[in-house]
Amino acid sequence: MPLTGHADTADVVVVGGGTVGAWCAYFLRRDGLRVVLLEKGMLGQGASSRAAGVVRAQGGTPEAVRLAQWSQSFYRRQRDELGFDSGFVAQGYLLPCFTGAEVTAARTRMAMQLELGVDVEWLSPAEVDERNPTLAPGQTLGGTFCADDGYITPPRNVTAYAIALARSGVVVREQVRFLGLRREGDRVTGVDTTAGPVTAGAVVLTGGPKLAEVGRLAGLRIPVGGARHQVAVTQPHPDLDPFRVPMVFDVASGLYWRPEEGGLLFGMSNPEEPPGWATEVDEAYLALMRARLDQLVPVAAGLGLRRLWAATIDYTPDHLPIIGPALGPDGPVPGVTVAAAGGAGMMWGPGVARAAADLTQNGFSAVVDTAGLGLDRFDEQGRSKVPADPIALPFPQSA
Repeated sequence: MPLTGHADTADVVVVGGGTVGAWCAYFLRRDGLRVVLLEKGMLGQGASSRAAGVVRAQGGTPEAVRLAQWSQSFYRRQRDELGFDSGFVAQGYLLPCFTGAEVTAARTRMAMQLELGVDVEWLSPAEVDERNPTLAPGQTLGGTFCADDGYITPPRNVTAYAIALARSGVVVREQVRFLGLRREGDRVTGVDTTAGPVTAGAVVLTGGPKLAEVGRLAGLRIPVGGARHQVAVTQPHPDLDPFRVPMVFDVASGLYWRPEEGGLLFGMSNPEEPPGWATEVDEAYLALMRARLDQLVPVAAGLGLRRLWAATIDYTPDHLPIIGPALGPDGPVPGVTVAAAGGAGMMWGPGVARAAADLTQNGFSAVVDTAGLGLDRFDEQGRSKVPADPIALPFPQSA
């Protein structure tokens, strides 16, 4: 829908119609603000509709846990709040350990997670085999398990936020590109777009793997990159009944899987692949990960693939989200908030969106302490001064 010939006016402009941008716009509107959402394509056209949908509270840092807890709670209450939902299923999530070092790290994480209220338990090797009968027996040294962890249906999530935006009164401008900030001195007064200017006192910049490009248009450096992520769904098999298959993440290899359509949905990213935009399937890396899956889940060996796709998803150098004020060459840019989920849009997206909406209005958020999640943690080369999230897909280390 094109903008009118005169300047539109809003309290907040949100750039990006993916999971973070769309839910952020909805939260801001629900708080009583006039919101314009800009999306260069169509809502959900990017990675939001091509994700695997994993929503796990077993994070590797307190911030990751808090964001996932909030997001999971939001997905659970959507039906009551919105009248529809993103299809959350509490499937249970197993993170198996195969080495002594993995056991030590997992038990340390588990202590932190329990402190934050995650209902996570330690399973012995025998209990792992009992809880997941499709896993090849005797392979693990135990692992952590959370019955509350689960997954959503990504296309349904896009439908959910599209309906929420429409019903709440957010002005959605699809096929309209953000061109830059409008400023008077240090003060932001709105944005320029391909369909004309929009006057607003606050701006939230999102954009997934395109966020760095959005930042450049705004005169900012935002260390977010794009990486290929591949997802496949096997043919069904009676042994892969959802009641017999919890979700599993083999952290060391970066391979995860969950039930889907009577088979397994599994996903992977290649840490050795140079960053960049890619939506073609890497057959060689798929074969490597398929071999690992067949080793761990013997019944999957020989099953054909029903669906297979690749998408470019965003990542940050430390695999943590970005939630904080924009930083220009001369310091913070008042009125501009940057929000990125760091490749975990389904898992952290609503929490990141809520926190960004809070920062835009109040400068702080009850969802998560954002002090360590801002752009000031990165140096000029994009290197982070905080430890990386250890429970993440194996993305590149720079952006």
